[in-house]
Amino acid sequence: MRRVRATYNGAVIAESDRTIVVEGNHYFPPEDVRAQYLVDSERTTRCVWKGRASYKTVEVDGERAVDAAWFYPSPTPLARRVKGHYAFWRGVHVQEV
Repeated sequence: MRRVRATYNGAVIAESDRTIVVEGNHYFPPEDVRAQYLVDSERTTRCVWKGRASYKTVEVDGERAVDAAWFYPSPTPLARRVKGHYAFWRGVHVQEV
Protein backbone atom coordinates (compact mmCIF):
# COMPACT_ATOMS: atom_id res chain seq x y z
CA MET A 1 0.00 0.00 0.00
CA ARG A 2 1.12 3.53 -0.70
CA ARG A 3 1.69 6.14 1.95
CA VAL A 4 -1.31 8.38 2.64
CA ARG A 5 -1.10 11.90 4.07
CA ALA A 6 -3.74 14.20 5.58
CA THR A 7 -2.93 17.93 5.54
CA TYR A 8 -4.66 21.10 6.68
CA ASN A 9 -3.46 24.70 6.43
CA GLY A 10 0.02 23.54 5.41
CA ALA A 11 0.50 21.08 8.29
CA VAL A 12 0.65 17.31 8.10
CA ILE A 13 -2.13 16.05 10.39
CA ALA A 14 -1.58 12.34 9.74
CA GLU A 15 0.64 10.16 7.60
CA SER A 16 0.62 6.38 7.31
CA ASP A 17 1.17 3.38 5.07
CA ARG A 18 -1.32 1.43 7.21
CA THR A 19 -4.63 3.19 6.57
CA ILE A 20 -7.82 1.16 6.28
CA VAL A 21 -10.17 2.22 3.48
CA VAL A 22 -13.89 2.01 4.29
CA GLU A 23 -16.53 3.56 2.05
CA GLY A 24 -13.82 5.53 0.23
CA ASN A 25 -12.36 7.07 3.40
CA HIS A 26 -8.84 6.41 4.66
CA TYR A 27 -8.83 5.61 8.39
CA PHE A 28 -5.46 6.40 9.98
CA PRO A 29 -4.14 4.42 12.97
CA PRO A 30 -4.13 6.71 16.04
CA GLU A 31 -0.35 6.46 16.43
CA ASP A 32 0.05 7.98 12.94
CA VAL A 33 -2.10 11.04 13.75
CA ARG A 34 -0.56 14.21 15.23
CA ALA A 35 -2.86 14.76 18.19
CA GLN A 36 -1.58 18.30 18.81
CA TYR A 37 -3.77 19.42 15.88
CA LEU A 38 -6.96 17.82 17.24
CA VAL A 39 -9.38 19.59 19.58
CA ASP A 40 -12.18 17.75 21.37
CA SER A 41 -15.70 18.16 20.02
CA GLU A 42 -19.06 17.30 21.55
CA ARG A 43 -20.48 16.09 18.22
CA THR A 44 -21.42 12.47 17.70
CA THR A 45 -23.31 10.71 14.94
CA ARG A 46 -24.54 7.18 14.44
CA CYS A 47 -23.86 4.86 11.52
CA VAL A 48 -26.14 1.86 11.19
CA TRP A 49 -23.30 -0.59 10.62
CA LYS A 50 -20.25 1.11 12.21
CA GLY A 51 -21.85 2.51 15.39
CA ARG A 52 -21.41 5.87 17.13
CA ALA A 53 -18.77 8.21 15.71
CA SER A 54 -17.04 10.86 17.78
CA TYR A 55 -15.47 13.98 16.28
CA LYS A 56 -12.50 16.30 16.71
CA THR A 57 -11.93 19.76 15.27
CA VAL A 58 -8.68 20.17 13.35
CA GLU A 59 -6.80 23.37 14.25
CA VAL A 60 -3.58 24.66 12.70
CA ASP A 61 -2.20 28.17 13.34
CA GLY A 62 -5.61 29.48 14.44
CA GLU A 63 -7.45 28.06 11.40
CA ARG A 64 -10.14 25.55 12.33
CA ALA A 65 -11.90 22.81 10.40
CA VAL A 66 -14.79 22.12 12.76
CA ASP A 67 -15.55 18.43 13.33
CA ALA A 68 -13.23 17.49 10.45
CA ALA A 69 -11.88 14.33 12.07
CA TRP A 70 -14.02 11.40 13.14
CA PHE A 71 -13.40 8.06 14.77
CA TYR A 72 -15.25 5.12 16.29
CA PRO A 73 -14.15 4.53 19.91
CA SER A 74 -16.46 1.49 20.28
CA PRO A 75 -17.52 0.34 16.82
CA THR A 76 -19.87 -2.52 16.07
CA PRO A 77 -18.29 -5.93 15.48
CA LEU A 78 -18.61 -5.38 11.71
CA ALA A 79 -16.38 -2.29 11.92
CA ARG A 80 -13.93 -3.42 14.60
CA ARG A 81 -10.98 -2.95 12.21
CA VAL A 82 -11.35 0.85 12.39
CA LYS A 83 -11.63 1.11 16.18
CA GLY A 84 -9.87 4.31 17.24
CA HIS A 85 -8.69 5.11 13.70
CA TYR A 86 -9.24 8.64 12.34
CA ALA A 87 -10.77 9.72 9.05
CA PHE A 88 -10.92 13.31 7.77
CA TRP A 89 -13.11 15.65 5.72
CA ARG A 90 -14.26 19.31 5.76
CA GLY A 91 -11.15 20.86 4.27
CA VAL A 92 -8.57 18.33 5.40
CA HIS A 93 -6.88 17.11 2.22
CA VAL A 94 -6.18 13.35 2.11
CA GLN A 95 -4.00 11.96 -0.67
CA GLU A 96 -1.59 9.19 -1.53
CA VAL A 97 2.02 10.39 -1.62
